[in-house]
Amino acid sequence: MTDLTFADFGLAQPIAEALARAKFEKPTAIQAQAIKPQLEGRDILGLAQTGTGKTAAFALPILHHILAMPGRAAPGTARALILAPTRELAVQILDEFRRFAGGARVSTCLVLGGVSRNVQIRNLGRGVDVLVATPGRLLDLVDDRKVRLDEVRFVVLDEADRMLDMGFVQPVRRIVSMLHPRRQSAMFSATMPSEVSGLAGSFLNNPVRVEVAPQSTVVTKIEQTAELLDGTAKRARLAELMGGTGVERAIVFARTKRGADRVAQNLEKDGIKAEAIHGNKAQNARQRALNNFRHGTVKVLVATDIAARGIDVPGITHVINYDLPDEPENYVHRIGRTARNGADGIAITLCAPDEVKKMRAVEKITGERLLAGGIPDGESKPRGNRRGGGGGKPGGGAAKQGRPNRRRRGPSRANAA
Repeated sequence: MTDLTFADFGLAQPIAEALARAKFEKPTAIQAQAIKPQLEGRDILGLAQTGTGKTAAFALPILHHILAMPGRAAPGTARALILAPTRELAVQILDEFRRFAGGARVSTCLVLGGVSRNVQIRNLGRGVDVLVATPGRLLDLVDDRKVRLDEVRFVVLDEADRMLDMGFVQPVRRIVSMLHPRRQSAMFSATMPSEVSGLAGSFLNNPVRVEVAPQSTVVTKIEQTAELLDGTAKRARLAELMGGTGVERAIVFARTKRGADRVAQNLEKDGIKAEAIHGNKAQNARQRALNNFRHGTVKVLVATDIAARGIDVPGITHVINYDLPDEPENYVHRIGRTARNGADGIAITLCAPDEVKKMRAVEKITGERLLAGGIPDGESKPRGNRRGGGGGKPGGGAAKQGRPNRRRRGPSRANAA
């Protein structure tokens, strides 16, 4: 597979030219394994982390097939449907479809909540080649008879594990029941819990299974460190880190929406440009924050796990876990926002004493010991400043606390769109 190039797939000329313009020459592992079977009409079950190139792995064969189809999509229908769990991921997927279509006339539509329905309804009324949607808004439009799904010939369920986490199982099953019976299907997931496996069994027809890395492992060149410090010292330590040299663009993860707002507000008070992004924000506010982050207007984006799914911004040098995730698998998704496309990255976890058990769960799935050994869960005694931290100003004793205990790098792997 190492000598395989995109030219070997025989993709339609507009797609090949778009890939050349983007300087895409060799496919990533997931692309090398998934594109050819889909070009041959096979269903795909893909196990791949974010950043491994899975969007192109399903977008390129779908575009190739659509360009070979005669005529146009019928009014109120779509030829291809891509379901995504979050609005940010849906926007990113549509951007990639448009980029890979090159100059070809491929009609697209984005259907998601948080924005006006009128433009979406108008676009769907003409019929579209590619429809990218989140489940809730799509079913809303289906129930209002603004779109029919019985003409969908290509369907992709992206980040299936996150779909289940967000309670979309029944909506997804309902959507799938409306699709054309002779469709070609693909499902991608970072992990394969029993619920995802069961959905795959009912959704896919004799699929080709492709897997590019062991589940829940770190696949990029990321230097990981963990710092044990008192919870009240986190604010000061975060401000020190974000004000340091080498931090060009950083994502900070908070556990809750309210916590994300608080962290962003504190960073602003400490003189560091930051914005929060989470599910309580309107879609236009989320997109504005993301654009400000992408264009460098703000240095730090503070996010919750769900809101961060699908964020693919180049040049993220640091990921900071301000709070440990409730699910250890989310740690892998979080730090995967840095070290993309072959670059290096740094991930720092600020661990309070009551989060040590969560840190141990992270270490178990990553196979890395990030906190110093011999610390009983819940009995750690950090050296943080108990009087400063969360409500105080950065500096003082807290800035000296919680130096990294151990540094690890994941194996190198280049990432693509």
